[in-house]
Amino acid sequence: MRFLLNTCRAYSTSFPVVTRYRIAQLGRVGQIENARQVFDELPNKTVDSWNSIIAGYFQNNQPDEALLLFNKMPEKNIVSWNGLISGYIKNGMVTEAREVFDKMPERNVVSWTAMIRGHVQEGMMGEAVSLFWLMPEKNVVSWTVMLGGLIHEGRIDEARRLFDMMPEKDVVARTNMIAGYCKEGHAMEKRGSLEPWTTMITGYVQNNRVDVARKLFEVMPVKNEVSWTAMLMGYTQCGRIEAALELFEAMPVKSVVTGNALILGFGQNGEVAKARRVFNQMKVKDDATWSAMIKVYERKGFELKALDLFILMQKEGIRPKFPSLITILSVCASLASLDHGRQVHAQLVRSRFDEAVYVSSVLLTMYIKCGDLPKAKLVFDKFSSKDIVMWNSMISGYAQHGLGEEALEIFQSMFSTGMVPDDVTFVGVLTACSYTGKVKEGLDIFESMKSKYMVEPKTEHYACMVDLLGRAGKINEAVNIIEKMPMEADAAVWGSLLGACRTHAKLDLAEVAAKKLLVIEPENAGPYILLSNIYASQGKWNDVAELRTNMRARSVKKSPVHMFTTGDIRAHPEHSMIMKMLENLDVLLREAGLRYHSEKLAVAYGLLKVPKEIPIRVMKNLRVCGDCHTAIKLIAKVTEREIILRDANRFHHFKDGICSCRDYW
Repeated sequence: MRFLLNTCRAYSTSFPVVTRYRIAQLGRVGQIENARQVFDELPNKTVDSWNSIIAGYFQNNQPDEALLLFNKMPEKNIVSWNGLISGYIKNGMVTEAREVFDKMPERNVVSWTAMIRGHVQEGMMGEAVSLFWLMPEKNVVSWTVMLGGLIHEGRIDEARRLFDMMPEKDVVARTNMIAGYCKEGHAMEKRGSLEPWTTMITGYVQNNRVDVARKLFEVMPVKNEVSWTAMLMGYTQCGRIEAALELFEAMPVKSVVTGNALILGFGQNGEVAKARRVFNQMKVKDDATWSAMIKVYERKGFELKALDLFILMQKEGIRPKFPSLITILSVCASLASLDHGRQVHAQLVRSRFDEAVYVSSVLLTMYIKCGDLPKAKLVFDKFSSKDIVMWNSMISGYAQHGLGEEALEIFQSMFSTGMVPDDVTFVGVLTACSYTGKVKEGLDIFESMKSKYMVEPKTEHYACMVDLLGRAGKINEAVNIIEKMPMEADAAVWGSLLGACRTHAKLDLAEVAAKKLLVIEPENAGPYILLSNIYASQGKWNDVAELRTNMRARSVKKSPVHMFTTGDIRAHPEHSMIMKMLENLDVLLREAGLRYHSEKLAVAYGLLKVPKEIPIRVMKNLRVCGDCHTAIKLIAKVTEREIILRDANRFHHFKDGICSCRDYW
């Protein structure tokens, strides 16, 4: 059962594939030296790894080094030869590319197309045309490259003849042909036919020339559903939603497709109410309609409304398809709605969607955020071809649940499969170290990021280190980390320092951190509140009063910390039972010397409604305070219940008077 206190991909895990991916990734971002280091350290270099490093040198404008490596290859395949040709062409070296082309042992359609593209790019159309007609086999890319070259040279008549000969005309070819006609001032034949008109409108829309498309649309002799839809989609794609709505209202027949597009368009613009109005006005809805509206709610933070609409969808007899199910899984994760998440999981299993790596990643995230870590681990273990997202999710999940040893074990397991960690991996691992007080391990891992794994630390990694050192009371070391950062410290970094100063009563540094935060996030009430608590703990009431005056002057308001989602407790149908349970809890808390706790509404309701063998799950929007933490430990012990609290940062599992965080959070 769920309680809310505030509502507001498939990669192989084999080592060569992952390493090749890493080499290619480093080459793409300009880190060719690091890519070379990864390549040189490979004990067994495959043809693919050679191809990747050679491509990297071409991408970084080092063709000579690429050729040296190519000549050293112990074994080459056709991809190697094609890579050499493409690399030369990308560097404007068509002559060298042609020499390779002429001597390569075998050619395929990729080889021919690359050479044609190179000659077209250099304006050598005679050679390009000759090669094109010599090709033993052509595909749609070959035709389109040749067509584009003729159009670019202004040879429209030849281009049209080639266009008519094309066995398959894709969107690129059609758009190029339309653009060529427009550029030369020609008109498409058969102007009375709807197809050329609609094609031209679509072409202009896809090239972000919506106003030109609208002029054509207005002078069309006859309009059909396709032309209306093409024009409306043009407006939604470029964000002109009011124009799209005006067109929608003028449509003689409103298709489901246009209605769906309008819902998504309003949603992307943040106009959720208007999206719902269109949804309500649609007399005919398909699965995509419901999915679109649910997606709008989910993306804009209306998770409860998304869940309600999903439930209504099923009551209406609409069987949700894959997009709706995936969206609702994300909603269940945000709301910690485990029951609904399990139901969606069952539907995915029945439809055999759960076998995809992307779906497994979403399921894994949902179970982690709902606090069901054992189920998350089952999903993780079941899937053999784990991608980096799944590894990162599992590491972060253990970190959020305060299980540092388990997070580090998963981190080490990555290497046995050949998976290469990325920057997200290290955020999870460092967070695990921080939440469990593993200072030495965290420092060692942070130092190894760049030297061993070639991952450049970002601000979030520095924030983790400040948090790690700060929690352990090493405030001076945390400050040193901030001073040595190669970039400006952001709110996360200063927030971590402020939290540490609050815990260890370092008033002077807390003031510095709070003032930095007030500059970065002047509307955020958090720094004021933390600093106020520090002043109050030391009896500096004048400073507390001055802070509150400043908050009022800046119109900074403290957000409600907790809100029981059933609304006004007096309106709840089981009000009297909840109040009786609250009275029992009040006696318990007063005896322990604890003050008022907002969480007790949710906990009391859970004690009433959740079977004893099932954990009570509570979610809140801010970090749990010390008094609340102590209170829930006491309640869990006396009532012999397991209570799982998800706060803004992590999970707390309360059982037998003990919390999984070991009072270190």
